[in-house]
Amino acid sequence: MTNVYDAIVLGLGGFGSSTLCHLAQRELNVLGIDQFGIAHDRGSSHGETRIIRKAYFEHPDYVPLLLRAYELWSELESQTGQSLYEECGLFLAGPPEGEVISGARESANKYDVPVDDVSLDEARERFPLFNFEESDAVVFEPEAGYLRVESCVSALVNQAVAAGASVVTDQPVVSWSADPGTVRVITDKETYQATRLVIAAGAWSGQVLNELSLPLTVLRKLLFWHGVSSPVWSEATAFFFERPQGCFYGFPSIVGQTVKLAEHTGGLTVEDPLALDRECYPFDSEPVSEFVRRTMKSVSPHAARHAVCMYTMTPDGHFIVDRHPKHENVILAAGFSGHGFKFTSVIGEVLADLACEGSTSLPIEFLRIDRPALSV
Repeated sequence: MTNVYDAIVLGLGGFGSSTLCHLAQRELNVLGIDQFGIAHDRGSSHGETRIIRKAYFEHPDYVPLLLRAYELWSELESQTGQSLYEECGLFLAGPPEGEVISGARESANKYDVPVDDVSLDEARERFPLFNFEESDAVVFEPEAGYLRVESCVSALVNQAVAAGASVVTDQPVVSWSADPGTVRVITDKETYQATRLVIAAGAWSGQVLNELSLPLTVLRKLLFWHGVSSPVWSEATAFFFERPQGCFYGFPSIVGQTVKLAEHTGGLTVEDPLALDRECYPFDSEPVSEFVRRTMKSVSPHAARHAVCMYTMTPDGHFIVDRHPKHENVILAAGFSGHGFKFTSVIGEVLADLACEGSTSLPIEFLRIDRPALSV
């Protein structure tokens, strides 16, 4: 017997869990399907923390979405009574004409995001755990911080279930199909039917949407936790450095023993996300270790532990959030390119809008599937 719903959400990582929550809170009979479990570590929505910021150097068009994302994260905290966001502040450091500093200033100026230009002398005084280059420009955003990523995903799913959503896990999808007014999803255990489908498959998007031949590249990315020898690391801000060797970011010490950091640039191409190599090799760790030696004080250059996640990249580094070009009742979200999790709360709202209304009042035109950058 086929199970019938108003909507099915395929994938329950960050964006799928948020979409499930928004649809359920609109009183739809909705089902969420994941091939693993909730808040698992096999995709891209794990690793304890993710930076959230408003002075968005990637493009100013993201800022209105971020302003709404902050509101929705706050609402979720109020609904659940959980602390999901920590406002610790964030400084950016790098060449003044580089992408990071110039982009952050552009977004801040356009949308009046509170940021401070910090002189080198002041930076060395305010952020004494770091070494700065004489050529660095430094920008500080006081309202930035980090999200507790697994807690966010779990909270969204729990809120969805409390609003009536159904969830099935450990069911890989074998196929899906769509006709006007009807979609069918076949897993390795069941067949499900609904009037609309939202696909948020993360690193598996290229496989699930193979008929579209989307120009997606999946990159293998490592996260590291390095031991600290100063209690001051618990009081640090988040940080992001643009260097000739690459871009590196990190967080304050959450438990006082280690600090999490990673390289944002680089990464090896992943052909099969299920076969992702989760070992750590010298070519993975050495760029981060060298960054620690040059830049961070009271931090071991050798990682105490690591985790592996994936970036799903588009050619222009921007997301794909749109209706399926062949099926009006299928909505897709893909290519979050290593900077997407902070948008989880608002992209879930956008996807729910598209599924329910066919459009959204939120500004997502620059994320359309038919933009020139994806026509490669």
